[in-house]
Amino acid sequence: MGRLAITARLKSGSEELAADLIAKGAPFDPEESGFDRHAVYLSATEVVFVFEGTEVDARMDDLIDDPFRWMLSDAFKEWRPLIEDHPRIARERYFWERPGSSGAHGRGGGGRRRSGSSGRDRHE
Repeated sequence: MGRLAITARLKSGSEELAADLIAKGAPFDPEESGFDRHAVYLSATEVVFVFEGTEVDARMDDLIDDPFRWMLSDAFKEWRPLIEDHPRIARERYFWERPGSSGAHGRGGGGRRRSGSSGRDRHE
């Protein structure tokens, strides 16, 4: 399973408006779009959208490139005035899972640690 995050710096004073947009929920169906998990994190200065699933990069490209996803286009328009500069993509470089943890995907077994920088801790 892959993970991808989109991070964006909020303009000063935009946290409450961002929270309102997040409360509306995703402007697309995460399951229909092929994601296993989707979360949004908010601080006073940043918002982070996290996507998890197989082929997460390709699924994200499909989601953004589909011109017939009007709700998503409308959501981008709502977020644009709140975001300072351009959103950035962040790719997973480290992941740890408790040994024996089954998570939402039933991936039990030994601990899983993933590091994108060296590969020596990579266990998938």
